[in-house]
Amino acid sequence: MAQQRSASLMTGPGVDPVTLEIIRGGLRAVQSEMEVLIERTAMSPFIREKKDYASGLYAADGRMIAGKALPFASDLVTPIFEEYPPRSMKRGDIYWYNDCYLSKGGVTHTPDQVLIQPVFADDGLIGFSQTWAHFADIGGMRPGSLSADCTEIFQEGTMVPPVRLARDGVVNEDLLKIFVRNCRFPALVRGDFRAMLAAVALGEKRLEELANRFGGATLRAAFDELLGRTEAAVRSRLQALVPPGTYTFAESVDTDGQGSGPVTIRYKLEATEDGRFLLDQTASDDQTRGPINLVLNPKAPGVLVGVYLLGGSTEVSLNAGAESLFDEVKLREGSVLSPRFPAALGHRGVTMLRNLSGYLGLINTASGGKAAASHSPYVIWLIRGTSTSGERFLMSDGVACGYGARPFADGHDAVYLVAQENYPAEFVDISYPMRVRTYAINPDTGGPGRWRGGCGVIRELEVLAREALLSVRLDAIDHPPWGTAGGQAARAGRCIVNPGTPDERVLKPLSDGNVLKRGDIIRLETGGGGGWGHPFDREAERVLADVRGGFVSRESAERDYGVILSAEGRSIDQAATDKRRADRPAAKLFHRHGYVESLA
Repeated sequence: MAQQRSASLMTGPGVDPVTLEIIRGGLRAVQSEMEVLIERTAMSPFIREKKDYASGLYAADGRMIAGKALPFASDLVTPIFEEYPPRSMKRGDIYWYNDCYLSKGGVTHTPDQVLIQPVFADDGLIGFSQTWAHFADIGGMRPGSLSADCTEIFQEGTMVPPVRLARDGVVNEDLLKIFVRNCRFPALVRGDFRAMLAAVALGEKRLEELANRFGGATLRAAFDELLGRTEAAVRSRLQALVPPGTYTFAESVDTDGQGSGPVTIRYKLEATEDGRFLLDQTASDDQTRGPINLVLNPKAPGVLVGVYLLGGSTEVSLNAGAESLFDEVKLREGSVLSPRFPAALGHRGVTMLRNLSGYLGLINTASGGKAAASHSPYVIWLIRGTSTSGERFLMSDGVACGYGARPFADGHDAVYLVAQENYPAEFVDISYPMRVRTYAINPDTGGPGRWRGGCGVIRELEVLAREALLSVRLDAIDHPPWGTAGGQAARAGRCIVNPGTPDERVLKPLSDGNVLKRGDIIRLETGGGGGWGHPFDREAERVLADVRGGFVSRESAERDYGVILSAEGRSIDQAATDKRRADRPAAKLFHRHGYVESLA
């Protein structure tokens, strides 16, 4: 009776607040359950341990209702509509793609596979269950399908346009056989596909249950209200930060790995008197030969900025309602944000994260420093080779970095992208011919400020394999993450082989083909996030705690924060600190290699 009453009362244009919150919570619970299923059943470490995957639920028109937006836009379902319009879909269908160009940036590099399953209520299509995951290897130039050596997307593995993988619940095994045959680790790929198929099937089942409980009309009305609520929230929050006017900013990627760089992304934001936001990124540099190009979906900027604007919100969920935050988004074909096929895209992650930093820079420019400081890009390294037993191995690892300080708190230390996690030392030691020697905070990498930027990490491995090749992706070295509102820039990372020995060599930050041999030591140091507010305004007690915790060196405490410690370093020399802080350095809105008012 209760279920019938809920459905019968809510068939009008709106949904009562209690029912809406129950549906909102139910959608998030379904999404979480799908993701737990993937984590517990996938085979490859990059999915199972690293957690480079996500699931989502979508309305019948392809708008995301519940899901994670990073590192993608929210527009993952509509790429299949051109080949398979919704009216042609049936129960038991499953659709698949990883084509970055045909999906218009739905996915942004080829290792990310997307599966989509339509969900039907008694009165027709109600929505979609979707999941994506990063596969360890899908062919291409080098194991892992990512390499700084790639100069076209054909070298980055097998491309799958939007295709129907299953009809009437029957999977096209022949299609999968072709794909798996082109992968270097077929058992992992088959296992990961099984996990993804199980997840979208679970999402279909749970969304059907919600439709049966509340009725298709109520569920559709709830979708519309949740989307509208998010759209209104992100727009009002941006309006509170950005007054009418025209604002510019610029952010740079150090190198494309093929000899070009810096590669600059340029922004112009116009906020009109009538509350509209117009974003123009057409002045960004041309596409590159190396694999840092990003196919930026025009819907992505609103969602990416929405992630920041809704940070910490419990009453509003991130969904496709944020797509319309910008009334107009302009991109230029042939630029690094809208490259022409077949430009290489594999390491688009550095551009994606520099682009996100640029959006924060725009908000800080407009608001006078009321947003977060910049962050280091997520670091990737891949070690491939042959173990002493002759077995081929691939260790793909994303390593944490520091994020920017906020106007009310320090930046996060050792952040793994989205909801990802580290490889525990024990896991690395038993799974690969490698030994973890050091795993620690990288001190002084967080930008000094009233609120300190987050620190990166140090991860040091010993090679136990007979031979191996190392690929590394670092950035924000020549252009470190900026500080704001008086905060200073973060410190950069680096990758060193055999540190402190006669054989020491510092590797190029975006490079592949680095030869390793048994006994070599690889030391990866990742960068931090920018600081917020003048460092001399940070309480001396906080600085002392940072020194004792290994986040800030004694030298930095004195030089950057003006805090002088006692001889034994256990307490503050208050008189010396007061004298040092009396000579307060002047500050400006941004800091990168020095204070400036603008980074346009």
